[in-house]
Amino acid sequence: MKAVAYKKPLAISEAQVFSEVEVDTPIATGHDLLIEIKAISINPVDIKMRQRTSPDNETWKILGHDAVGVVKAIGDKVQNFKVDDEVFYAGTNQRQGSYAEYQLVDERIVGLKPQSISNAEAAALPLTSLTAYEMLFDRLKIQDTKQDKPIQDKPIILVIGAAGGVGSITVQLLKVLTEFTVIATASRSETKAWLQEIGADYIVDHSQPLEQQILDLNIGAPHYVFSINGTGRYTQAIANLIAPRGHFGLIDDPENFIINPFKIKSISVHWESMFTRSTFQTKDMTRQGDILNKISKLIDDQRIKTTLGQNLGTINVEHVIQAHTMIESGHSIGKIVLEGF
Repeated sequence: MKAVAYKKPLAISEAQVFSEVEVDTPIATGHDLLIEIKAISINPVDIKMRQRTSPDNETWKILGHDAVGVVKAIGDKVQNFKVDDEVFYAGTNQRQGSYAEYQLVDERIVGLKPQSISNAEAAALPLTSLTAYEMLFDRLKIQDTKQDKPIQDKPIILVIGAAGGVGSITVQLLKVLTEFTVIATASRSETKAWLQEIGADYIVDHSQPLEQQILDLNIGAPHYVFSINGTGRYTQAIANLIAPRGHFGLIDDPENFIINPFKIKSISVHWESMFTRSTFQTKDMTRQGDILNKISKLIDDQRIKTTLGQNLGTINVEHVIQAHTMIESGHSIGKIVLEGF
């Protein structure tokens, strides 16, 4: 099968950073599904994994997490899928990825693709949806039951870096599944407009000091804070702003993260990694498949929308390099998708 692969952690500007290679098509065993890949999206974690590869590596590595495809074969322990099912998933960082014609993925972390949207639109969803859903409902323990409450009784959440892939899904899930008042941060006019479109109640500029902007809203202290990126820059402001006995979640990797400022308010701190369940083969691995099926239904019920930003075309070396370059620039909007070989 064809795949876009690499060996060394080269800069994206260097020649031969990726190559098109021929590798053996894998064989499904156990809980595996063999998926014929139809569309993928490129994620920041792909860039991090490429950059962190050992310079001594000599084997072909295939990146890629988000994918949409068709089941072509199943292992002997598969229970929930059959050949020809259309599926979507975010995979694992423990196996070869989705920049390939075929991929093996454990059925327990797979969902049925939404039927009302295209392969490209669906490919934009799995990793960000799982991260957002797990943070809100598994880590922060927010109740996914919408209630009608007066605005003064609604809990408040601050979502920092809300216009990206994870943030966009987070805001939508909060608005359709909870009664929360959502304060979202963004810095560019186009990202602020996007957050307004998907329902954020208040939008503040994270390129400016956050604390005074949120105090000026005069709506009270946020009970929850979800920081998606730039956490190191905002840690003290978050500690100052968050309500006593509040809950703080993060997904990025701030250097020298100091938790001490949160003690005085008895704040609980939660880290989320979408890969934990698959990496450690936790007993509740099937939770990810369940979440993806919930996301699929929310899409088909037209309660949330895809975060597809740009479809660059076929899955090839040129387009993979283009996508990595765009993400590394820090100025891409929405998810970047590649489709077909």
